[in-house]
Amino acid sequence: MRPLIRHMAVVAALILGSGAALAQGPADTVGSLPGIEIQTSVDRAESYVGDLITYKLTITYDSTYDLVPPPLGANLGAFDVKDYQPDIETKLDDGRLKSETIFVLSTYTTGDYVIPPLPVIFVLPDTSRKLILAERVPIKILSLLDLAGSDTLDIKPLKPQYEFPPDYTRYYVYGGIGLVVLALVAGVVGWLLGRRRARKALDLRPPWEVAFEKLAFLKVQYLEGQISDQLKAKEFYSLLTDTVRAYLERVYETDILEMTTEQFLAAFADRDLPDQVYSQLADFFRHADQVKFARLMPEPTRVEDDFLVAHDVVEKVRAEYERRQEADIRTPAERAEEPPVIEEQKV
Repeated sequence: MRPLIRHMAVVAALILGSGAALAQGPADTVGSLPGIEIQTSVDRAESYVGDLITYKLTITYDSTYDLVPPPLGANLGAFDVKDYQPDIETKLDDGRLKSETIFVLSTYTTGDYVIPPLPVIFVLPDTSRKLILAERVPIKILSLLDLAGSDTLDIKPLKPQYEFPPDYTRYYVYGGIGLVVLALVAGVVGWLLGRRRARKALDLRPPWEVAFEKLAFLKVQYLEGQISDQLKAKEFYSLLTDTVRAYLERVYETDILEMTTEQFLAAFADRDLPDQVYSQLADFFRHADQVKFARLMPEPTRVEDDFLVAHDVVEKVRAEYERRQEADIRTPAERAEEPPVIEEQKV
């Protein structure tokens, strides 16, 4: 706040002092007052349009005088004041004072110019005022076209437009996800095919020998003790039904293991099965489904009966299969001598 008040006071004093001094007569030269030195300078004698030029006014004077520094609104000809540092005052070793005022100037027209002499006002010991003019400073303003035509000008060509490297991150992510999905699908398909091949890797023994062996194992494993909980009952019925289904699948060459009970009964409704086998299988499979899927806990007597049903089905199908095999290898005359076999209607 104090520098602003001081600057306003300086401006007012300069205006009043200039008017009074000019009224008294023309301005004096620097040498008219002893102990006073005024220097003017610019940082460059030639400049281009729009460049910033530093103009410095240095006043060295005896301490018996009071200096009124030049104001911001001083006449600087065709130049515009871009910045201003007034009255930078220092005390010299010989007792005199030095005041520096710095202007930052610019202009947008070309030609030979002169920075006019600035008025400097001193207040003498007798309170009278003395106006002294600083020296003018010549300066030349050049056009940018002169700069473009200079042989020493090194204008670098424009840099090529920057090209961002392609980002393949998204493709890597999607490709990786696709590979993982394909690997999972291939693994599942391979597992299913392997399971199917393993299931179809038939034992070289006749199917009834394989079935009777499995039934003997189930009898020892489950029926010689007591099935005490539903989980064990479910396990027993799953193995028992799989044994019967695998046996029928080999004998009749039909994919039965993947069928539901109703699908199996529909597929075998028109099959030429041995006596009572169809009705036995229908009752056996439906009861087994209740144990496996509806958490039914079967009675011990029913468990034994279902095991016997499975054993009986295997035996009946075996006997019928061998009978048909023997019939196929007999001569037509031998088959004609046999009495006709009357089959009972399936229930």
